[in-house]
Amino acid sequence: MKFNFLFAGLVLLCGSGASWAHTFATPYTLPVPFWMYAYGASAALVLSFVIVGLVTRDPNLTPELRFAGVGHPPLTNEKSGVLPGLGFARIASVFFLGLTIATGMLGTQNSFANFNMTFFWVIFVLGFAYLTAVFGGIYDLINPWRTLCEWIETRWPQAFQPVWANYPDALGAYPALLLYMGFIWLELFGHTTPRSLALALIAYTAINLTGARLFGLNAWFRHGEFFGVFLRLIAYMAPIAYTPQPSASSKGEVRFKLQQPFVGLLREQPGHFSMVVFILFTLSSTAYDGVHASGPWSRVFWAGIYPLIEPLVIAISAQPYMLAAKIFHQWQWLALFGSPVLYLALFLGALKLMQLTLKSTQSLNALALAFAHTLVPIAFTYHVSHYYTLLLSQGTQLVQLAMDPFGWGWNPLGLASTAVAPVFIDANIIWHTQVGVILAGHVVSVYLAHIVSLRLFGNARRAMLSQWPMLLLMVGLTAGGLWILSLPIAATSVALPAELLNKFLKTSG
Repeated sequence: MKFNFLFAGLVLLCGSGASWAHTFATPYTLPVPFWMYAYGASAALVLSFVIVGLVTRDPNLTPELRFAGVGHPPLTNEKSGVLPGLGFARIASVFFLGLTIATGMLGTQNSFANFNMTFFWVIFVLGFAYLTAVFGGIYDLINPWRTLCEWIETRWPQAFQPVWANYPDALGAYPALLLYMGFIWLELFGHTTPRSLALALIAYTAINLTGARLFGLNAWFRHGEFFGVFLRLIAYMAPIAYTPQPSASSKGEVRFKLQQPFVGLLREQPGHFSMVVFILFTLSSTAYDGVHASGPWSRVFWAGIYPLIEPLVIAISAQPYMLAAKIFHQWQWLALFGSPVLYLALFLGALKLMQLTLKSTQSLNALALAFAHTLVPIAFTYHVSHYYTLLLSQGTQLVQLAMDPFGWGWNPLGLASTAVAPVFIDANIIWHTQVGVILAGHVVSVYLAHIVSLRLFGNARRAMLSQWPMLLLMVGLTAGGLWILSLPIAATSVALPAELLNKFLKTSG
């Protein structure tokens, strides 16, 4: 009996709070062996590389990729000088932030019955990211935290006069990266409840107010507010671009233009190496989320690492299984925070091979900044392939939850009892959709990387020659991404080997 309670505690301690986010919760047998998908996807990627190299050869035409550049007049009510609907959208963004916090603090702690969990994790974190890929950088226009700061400024005009007038160049986007890492930790290991999510949003609001006070609104929301940094990267892929007009005569006006999808990734370039790491973390964190709760990943620790430290664990603890569980949990955290290092090493390795192949005088840092945005489509399609089914299975509940956001039994107009059945897709359809989405992201990245190479190296032959290391990297990422998606999720993230479980049973008596 003693062991039953302790071992149950061990399982609960090590279980991941985000395992619900994965497509397959039970073992799934692929329609054909995995190696056939890997070979097929890799062959398609190589073929796309050859086609792009043969067709796209003029460095003077390819970098712009304009969509006939349709410029439109300001979308504004000239009488008031305010973008129609923008003021309402800003108010709505702050309202939903407040509602998410209020329902978490005051409402039911049943995660499936509280509005804040579905709205934040599914609608905002997932749905708004996908909306941004289609409609562009809407978030920068309605950011609720920036809107709060601007409202405060209307009452206290000096509230956000920066303590440091010049944003430190050395910081770059590292504040956003650190906050992003903390956010992913919360998602995977925070065992979030409605109340803890509300407290996290309160803390994040305080961080944004403090950051804006220290560095000024523009600098902080450009470099420190990680949702803005993340969604801005996605917005570069969109076929719509927005340009706020800064002059006094056009206050509140926003111009927009249609453009060819993905051109923003070529027009913009990271201004700091921290953005390279940020982009790679978007890749590595999604991949890590896919692998960290799988049986093979757990066995890396229990069968590979734990035997090396087992004598020390037994020597210093009367309950070695509890100490081992804590070490496993901390190893999981360390692996998450270290995951971008592996991707950075692979990325820089490919660029070093490129540098050596062409005997280029371009520095490794300059090459990393030039090619970093070509990885964004891969990161985005990883995100979509891992999580899009949640919009169908859980996002459909939003209307019902909005009728009773606190879970108090409200039923206005009788709509709260109107349930929308979750949409569950056949596993084979999900898998083939994931394969197609990941492959499409890599093909786009191959195309963008070739265009960047034409810019840097000036002719088609050198551009093609420069790209074989990046092609190898993308083939590896494609195969690795598909392999992660094919992994069965363990019943718990502990997945103790049988012999180790028997040993713990004997130790516990």
